[in-house]
Amino acid sequence: MGLKLVATPIGNLLDITQRALKTLNEVDVVLCEDTRRTIKLLNYYSISKKLLSFNDRNSTGKIPRVIEEMKKGVEYALVSDAGMPVISDPGLKLVNACHEENIPVDVIPGSSAVVSAIAASGLNASHFVFLGFLPRGSKLRKTLKIVSELGMATVFYESPYRLKNTLKEICEISPESRVFVAREMTKIHQSFYRGNPCELIEVVKSVGEITVVIEWKKGNKMLN
Repeated sequence: MGLKLVATPIGNLLDITQRALKTLNEVDVVLCEDTRRTIKLLNYYSISKKLLSFNDRNSTGKIPRVIEEMKKGVEYALVSDAGMPVISDPGLKLVNACHEENIPVDVIPGSSAVVSAIAASGLNASHFVFLGFLPRGSKLRKTLKIVSELGMATVFYESPYRLKNTLKEICEISPESRVFVAREMTKIHQSFYRGNPCELIEVVKSVGEITVVIEWKKGNKMLN
């Protein structure tokens, strides 16, 4: 009985742990953001399992049923489209409900876009703030200004359609900061870009899944 939080590859299907594969083989049902993406992973490893869509639009309505079934002994795995579930993911409410109902929760760790981007960046992010996806509109600059004053590196996910605008905002707030943009990590078209935000605006390719790391600079002193 219980819920298994299973990390899946952020791109390359080989980046999955043996324990994750074992867990996916053993559970009764796999909850996933997009069944079309998860089925590709399961098919690659010849795993046949019942899949149930569980995303921002339908998760709230499905939680009571999932909780009741787990109480009866049905074992569920929760996966995201890529990486660790619950982080910037609709699984948070389900995990909270499990704790409230004394249902065991286990975690099967693995790929993380946040940690991978920090490691590849070479920037000082021993202390960092993770923002998930940034807010839109007027809240974007306000959020960036706040985190720029915290004295810690900042990591976030960004849409390719918004990346250049976000870099422009960073350029205006702190033009001498160092920025690392990781695009399509672990995939065939993986690209890394590093430099100040102003120069990166014209360099980066705004395509695919993107993770950004910022080492803020204020005045002549790096915050980190």
